[in-house]
Amino acid sequence: MEIPQNLILTLLTIIAIIIITTVVSKIITRLLENVHRFRDDMTVTYLIRDIIIFIIYFIALMYILNLFGINLYGTLLSLGIVGIAVSLAAKDLISNLLSGITLIMGRSIKVGDTIEMNKQKGVIKRINLRTTTITDDTGIQSIIPNSTLTNNLFILYKTPEKYRVDILAGLPLNIDLDEFNTYILEKIKKLDGVLDTPKARIYAKNITFEQTNVKISFWIKDINKKDDYKIIITNEIRKFTNR
Repeated sequence: MEIPQNLILTLLTIIAIIIITTVVSKIITRLLENVHRFRDDMTVTYLIRDIIIFIIYFIALMYILNLFGINLYGTLLSLGIVGIAVSLAAKDLISNLLSGITLIMGRSIKVGDTIEMNKQKGVIKRINLRTTTITDDTGIQSIIPNSTLTNNLFILYKTPEKYRVDILAGLPLNIDLDEFNTYILEKIKKLDGVLDTPKARIYAKNITFEQTNVKISFWIKDINKKDDYKIIITNEIRKFTNR
């Protein structure tokens, strides 16, 4: 059985779009990273890239519909109530798109900021037109619809907050917390690249029948070395508890 030409062209169009959007995405990102104005603000880079990719998708959709002889404008007019129902179903999508534009153009938040909402705290890694991606201190990523950010209260921390290292530890009940506090703070102080202000702190979170849970917090100069500092201090915690 001979495959209809419009199906072949549709398949080729989809493959071409996947390749084109991937290449365009990389080119735009590299070009904007070389522009001093955008080098330190990936928020604008993501916005421009997403808009261009959406335009490519729209053109491809129009072309595919045309292959099947569908006039989108006329079809929407003839659908009537169905068209209204579809628009209502797309309400959340439209809301997220408008919220994304509001967040980006209003610059209320940007990539690299630290925010907290509903007790969920993390650094903003990416802002798309529909969603915002944040990563918490354990490396877990959360994707939040933009409409959620614009319709709910969230805490925006000052810039130094993203350079904060938080380590959660469970200590045996026989550990002297004063000794532990002195030992760990001394080890943190000796590390190169640790800021003197704000000062490193150790907080007692809670006590269970098995252990005492604490949180160790300190600030660093280079955020790219965050994981290295975590490994060092975690190893020091292990040494102290095993001695």
